[in-house]
Amino acid sequence: MCREKTDWEKAMEFHGHICIGLALGYRAAKAGLEGLEARRSPDEEIVVIAETDNCGLDAVQVVTGCTMGKGNLIYRDYGKNAYTFGCRNSGKAVRILVKPCDANYPEEFTALRDRVRSGEGTPEEKDRLRKMQLEVIAGLLQAPQEDLLQVQDVQLDLPEKARIFNSVTCARCGELVMEPRARVRDGQFVCIPCSDYYPSRVVG
Repeated sequence: MCREKTDWEKAMEFHGHICIGLALGYRAAKAGLEGLEARRSPDEEIVVIAETDNCGLDAVQVVTGCTMGKGNLIYRDYGKNAYTFGCRNSGKAVRILVKPCDANYPEEFTALRDRVRSGEGTPEEKDRLRKMQLEVIAGLLQAPQEDLLQVQDVQLDLPEKARIFNSVTCARCGELVMEPRARVRDGQFVCIPCSDYYPSRVVG
């Protein structure tokens, strides 16, 4: 009989490899759903606003069911390892900030990681690092939540559900573009790349 994969296994499969960032995103996603008292979102019941595009975001997508394609994953390029989770049904929202964890890693692991990242690691050191990383990740998956995450209830104006817009044809390249993303150039609809295109002109 086939065993159902765990959320962690699904996240690893989706991401393609196991890493610390993925583990931290997984813990954040689990804490987010717990804070909302909600389950994975089959449609748009849950909304996630991500302030990072690092590895952890893949785990957040898998665990919460929020994706850009469904319109309930919103990316804000703030460069912060933080996520806001909101529930349309309850109106509840929590912001989760991933705390710096490097200080809690074994000193040997940190030194070895820096050496390998600099390109100076030997094959033996790389193998040792991979084994140590698995140990660190196992620790992160079991660590008390308060050691890893800062969880805060917040007020969130939830965005409208995703809408389907009409498309218009770009007058320059001929490709279809979503109407609210179109620009007007010389009185015609154009796409964003074509709106910035102005060939050099000879002024007589």
